[in-house]
Formats: sequence, C-alpha cells, structure tokens
Amino acid sequence: MENFDWKQLINPEFYIAMEIGGVSIGLYVVLFIVFAETGLFAGFFLPGDSLLFLAGIYSRELVENFTTIESDFGNVALLATLVALAGILGNSVGYWFGAKSGWYLYKKEDSFWWKKKYLEQSRVFFEKYGGKAIIIARFLPILRTFAPIIAGIVQMDKKRFMFYNILSSFVWSFGLIMAGHYLYELFLKKWSIDLKSHIEIIIIIIVLITTVPLILKFIRGNKETSEEA
Repeated sequence: MENFDWKQLINPEFYIAMEIGGVSIGLYVVLFIVFAETGLFAGFFLPGDSLLFLAGIYSRELVENFTTIESDFGNVALLATLVALAGILGNSVGYWFGAKSGWYLYKKEDSFWWKKKYLEQSRVFFEKYGGKAIIIARFLPILRTFAPIIAGIVQMDKKRFMFYNILSSFVWSFGLIMAGHYLYELFLKKWSIDLKSHIEIIIIIIVLITTVPLILKFIRGNKETSEEA
C-alpha cells in the first residue's frame, strides 16, 4: 500500500484491475460499487458510468474468474445482467432507506462526504419527472444516488418504483457495457486503435457528458434565483 495514490479511488481502471493474493476480484468490486452508488448514499463520489463503459472493454477479464463462457456476447450479457441486478438491489435499499429514515437526511449537517443540496436537487428533479426520474437519474452522477431515496421519502408506489428500477438498471448496464465492449472492438478492427491505451481520455469524455447537464442546470438555477432577487 506504500505506492497507493488516493486519486486512484476515482479511477475506474483501479477497481477493475484489483487483485487479492494474485486473484482478480475486479468483478466483485464493480458489482459492489454499482450497489454502493445507489444503496449507500455516500457512494455518489464513486465512478459509475465510466466504470461500466470500461467494464465492457474488460468484460472477458472480469467474467473469466467467475465462470467460463466461450461466447463473446455471452460474457458481455452475463456481466451486464450481474451489474443490472446489483443496480436493482442498490436502488431497492435506497428506496427502503428513504422510506424508513429519509427525515434524518434532511436534518443531517453538511460535511465533506455529505451535502444537503444534493438531496434537495434530487427532490426537485424527481418532482419534475416523476417515475421517469428513476430512469434518467441512472445516467446522471449524484442524482443516481439520491433518486431512489427520494422515491422512498415521498412514498412512491412500490410496484411502480420497482418497474422503473428494473427497467432503468437493465437499460443503464446493458447500454454502457455493450457500448464499451463493441466500440472497443470497432476501433481496434477498423482503425487499429486500442482504447485500452486511451483510458484517461475516455474517462474525461464520459465525465463531461454526464456532468455537463448538471452544471448547466445549476447555472440556470442560480440565474433564475438572481433574477427573482
């Protein structure tokens, strides 16, 4: 651990390549992170979208220590399904937590790991889009963490929540993992570009794509507040 760099915690490749005693545990780490992002409200800082995209690129390496599947599509589909299940479980825990103790979060003081504004932004977003917020939030950092908690706080119908929970989790996991896997193959075969050699650029692009909407929303919100004042 003497060469450990804290910046690695926001680097998806660090988790995918993680080993214990020479045995790869990348798959289990990926599944835990997906669960933690929605099941544990402190998981909003973890890499979500970029992690799944890279998991698609490294799908064979991740799955081979779990089971052996000859089919390339089978490996990717299995990985995406496991991730989807982790996402469904995480959202379910988030919903339960919101339903049982959401009031505590509104009273909790701000800290390094916790900002009440994240909860408020998610509440406004949820009220605007309703059940669709569960699907949209899957692709947006921070909101992905708090959307199921808000659903629990406002006592969203459980069956309706689970429908959007399952749908959003499969769309999110299959969409990003398949994109990572097949874009990697396309770039390698057609242009001889190995995306594994450009991981940092990929992460930056995905972070920009997923955070720009939040930044623009924040800017618009501040502008409207200033005009009203």
